[in-house]
Amino acid sequence: MLSLNKFALNLGLLVLLIFPAVIKSQETTSASNTLIPKFGARVGINFSNLSTENATDNILPGLCIGAFAKFPITKYFAFQPEVNFSMKGAKVDYANPLVTGSANYAFNYLEVPLIGVINFTDNLSIHAGPYAAYLLSGSTKNNSSANIFDFENNFNPDNYERIDLGAAIGASLNVDRVGLGVRYSRGFTTIGKESTVSGALIRFPDAINSVYSVFAAISF
Repeated sequence: MLSLNKFALNLGLLVLLIFPAVIKSQETTSASNTLIPKFGARVGINFSNLSTENATDNILPGLCIGAFAKFPITKYFAFQPEVNFSMKGAKVDYANPLVTGSANYAFNYLEVPLIGVINFTDNLSIHAGPYAAYLLSGSTKNNSSANIFDFENNFNPDNYERIDLGAAIGASLNVDRVGLGVRYSRGFTTIGKESTVSGALIRFPDAINSVYSVFAAISF
């Protein structure tokens, strides 16, 4: 009986010694799984316009598609760089002392957002960060009260700022490897370059990119 009691005591002590180590190991494994980098693809629709004074702009839909890498720093925060092909632009009705008219702009950018992600829960997160974009191509059409301003599909990238710097903010709902989200991004850089027309110095378009988007993402 004494040997049985001693065995039970030793077994109890062994359990007390091993149990915390097992729990810690499980927590470490869980945390390790949580902090594993992820890679994925995203596709969405942009609803873009050009934010400007003395003009009324209309939303232009376009495609946004790209890839991302997500590097967890803690359970609640991650760094997420992205590379996206993003279509932006708008139809702009404008009026100034020189001319009135309407212009259609469609711009294609290679965009690199550097996003910080805050996880509220395993499924809900918000994100924000800066982006840099490079103007790849585009198309324009303009109808004005002064014929010298009229043009169509005569797109010259040198007439526009090739680099667009801005910031983005959004939220996403994630279930397993699939995520659905919304984002708003706004440029800091005026799109048009200054030029001299009829002796007057103008910037056309004197506007910045403003984009709402919805997207779906899948991680691997």
